[in-house]
Amino acid sequence: MKKENVIQKKSYSFAVKMVKLYQHLSNEKREFVLSKQLLRSGTSIGANVEEAIGGQSRKDFYAKLSIAYKEARESNYWIRLLNDTNYLSNEETIPLLRDSEEILKIIGSIQKTIRDS
Repeated sequence: MKKENVIQKKSYSFAVKMVKLYQHLSNEKREFVLSKQLLRSGTSIGANVEEAIGGQSRKDFYAKLSIAYKEARESNYWIRLLNDTNYLSNEETIPLLRDSEEILKIIGSIQKTIRDS
């Protein structure tokens, strides 16, 4: 039985939320620039996790995971900016920030494990 890959699952779930949020922001709030940036960074996390899993070496795995970490940081930035410019309410923002912070902690932990081994 294959073990569940937590970061793969969480980053995919986050990407789905980013697509739905982009749809909401562009259709309801008529905001296209910031939301597009968030869409790109938020979906890139999972794409880079997938690339890391398929990496050809430990170094390749680490490099792709590092990109995923940077994309998660960027997503966190766009979420905060959308909140501070009143495109997202606090009620919408808090769970998204919680999700991105959790992803950052998981990726950071994986990176630390790789560095320390």
